[in-house]
Order: sequence, then C-alpha cells, then structure tokens
Amino acid sequence: MPIEANGALGRLSTGASLLASGAAELLWPTRCVSCEMPGELVCEQCRENLPWIAQRWACPDCGAPFGYLTCTECTHEWETRTTICALRFAGTAARMVSCLKDAHELRLAPVIAAAMATALDEASAWPARDGCASFDPRAIDAVCFVPATSAAFARRGFDHMELVSRALCREEGLSLADVLVRPYSRDQRTLGREERAANLAGTISVCDDVSGLDLLLLDDVITTGASVREATRALLARGAASVTACALARVW
Repeated sequence: MPIEANGALGRLSTGASLLASGAAELLWPTRCVSCEMPGELVCEQCRENLPWIAQRWACPDCGAPFGYLTCTECTHEWETRTTICALRFAGTAARMVSCLKDAHELRLAPVIAAAMATALDEASAWPARDGCASFDPRAIDAVCFVPATSAAFARRGFDHMELVSRALCREEGLSLADVLVRPYSRDQRTLGREERAANLAGTISVCDDVSGLDLLLLDDVITTGASVREATRALLARGAASVTACALARVW
C-alpha cells in the first residue's frame, strides 16, 4: 500500500471510534458500515482493505488512478490546478459516502475527512502540473465545498460536505469559506457524462468575494468531474487565484 499504513489507519481509527460510547451505544451499537462488525464505524479489517489511490501515479488533473503520464479519463484540460482523490469508489469507500448522505450516519464526516487528509499529505510529496507541490496547506487560503442542492438539503436536513469540510479544516488547521450555492439541479447519480455537464451548467454560483484566494475545493465523489469543474469555473470567474480539488473517492 503506497500510503504510510500506520499514519493512514491511525487517523481513520481515531475518527471511526468517535462517539462510540454512552447510552446511545447501548441502544444502537456501532457497527462497521461495510461489514457490520460491531465496535467501529469502519473496522480494522475494512480500513486495511481500503482501495487507496497512489498519488505518485494518479492523474494530476482529474485524480484518476494511473493517469500521471497518459490519462484515459480526461484530456488534461480541467480548470482545477490539480485534483486529489483518496480512494477508488468501491466497497467500503462507497458505503462510507452512502451511509453519510442517505443513512444520516453523521459520525462518518470526520472519518471521511481523515481519509482525505491522508491523501492530501501523500500528494504533498508530488508535483502538480505547475511544478509546485500538489498540496501545501501553507499555500491554501481557505477550504470550500461543492454544495448540496436546496432540495437535497431540505430532504436530509444537512449538507454532508459542509460537515466533512469543517472536520478537514480542524484536521489541517485551515479556514472554511462557505461561498458556493447550488439552488437547483437534478440528482447527478442517474446521469451520463454529457448529461451531468448540461445538468450543472450555470447552477453553481459564488455568494462572497474570493478575489485572489487560493482555495481547496472538496467533494465526496468524482465521476465525470462535472460538479467540481462547474464549481471551479464559478470560483475562477469571481476572481479566485487557483482551485485545488480533493475528493474522497474517484469513479474509475
């Protein structure tokens, strides 16, 4: 496994054990979201088998695994400065996302943030297309996130990426800039590549001044990249200096 195993698994273990005590634990025992082993949100065995993406070989533009030299998933024309994805979207990684969003297991937010922070740490050792480190917390002014639609927020009662972003800000010592809004758009999960781009065109806007800021943009899953690219275009159009994207998982 390319990522330092002890550091990555230690972070996830800490996050996965949060709030696993008290009266609620007696009534609703914590189980692994992947295998249902009791005790932790993501058990040790499932943590050890997470499908980490090796940042050395990942595409620096779209974050796909093994796309550093020749990427089959993009044409190296993304608006982001670079894109960093922690895991392939499969198995436990997919269950972490769906359980946070759809099963309201909010305790997964810091677990997901820890996985993303691990990928960011590894990416810091490798250059982006501009020759600088793919991630350097000292070069980031603030963290923002691809927002849920107003309909999704009303249905769930929370924005899952806001929770993850706040947890990652605490992890990395960064500030949160809640500057993106998306009042409408169809659910992306049933749409193809071209439909996703058309569905999102012009639907994400910036509600505050981001002029001159170097931003870290977070999302849960990158499939075609339509959401991240639309959010990036909106930020750059409002004067952001650069946008580095990071997602928990990459469909590939």
